[in-house]
Amino acid sequence: MYNRTRVKICGITRVQDASHAAARGADSIGLVFHQASPRIVELEQALEICRILPPFVSVTALFLDEDQDWIAQVVHRLRPDCLQFHGRECPEICAAWDIPYIKAIPMGSTQNAVEYAAKFSSAQGFLLDSNAAGRLGGSGDTFDWSLIPADFDFPLLLAGGINAENVAAAIARIRPWGVDVSSGVETAKGIKDPGLMDHLFREIRRGDEYHERHEKNDD
Repeated sequence: MYNRTRVKICGITRVQDASHAAARGADSIGLVFHQASPRIVELEQALEICRILPPFVSVTALFLDEDQDWIAQVVHRLRPDCLQFHGRECPEICAAWDIPYIKAIPMGSTQNAVEYAAKFSSAQGFLLDSNAAGRLGGSGDTFDWSLIPADFDFPLLLAGGINAENVAAAIARIRPWGVDVSSGVETAKGIKDPGLMDHLFREIRRGDEYHERHEKNDD
């Protein structure tokens, strides 16, 4: 049975964008807590966003080489469902918070994604992005999907320039557990567009329906 593609809309900064994403079927809302990011959300605003989310929509808090005191503050006040580490964090730092976490793999500089992932045995999954090590995603750039090893036997979240124009092809080719979208549904950094989100979710459903038909035909 083909599993539908899970969706995280990342870099949310406004209540209305979180509400629209959840209504269209987002599985997770990504909130950025990296101080240098143009998509950073203040803690009070993050709490407002969390309050309006319906049941079963998770909150993912994103960090990049942050001070541990800042991570602790976010964890204590926000109580996110998942942490996402996007920098050079070691496995011990990622696992220290007793919260499921995702580790981003910077495909712009990583030579062997399987070896990279193997170091983070406690991770819930891995987000493959187009950035280089030490740099945040959300650039809108894709990476060469052929760089994803055929033996990458971990839950895979595909990021890096995913939008309505390429998401169905990404699902068809990669068959990821989920996709992570930020710039692909924006009119400006941190400002999501309802029409772009609607288009994205339609194309994700189209990609999933394609696989469901083919699996039924194979049976």
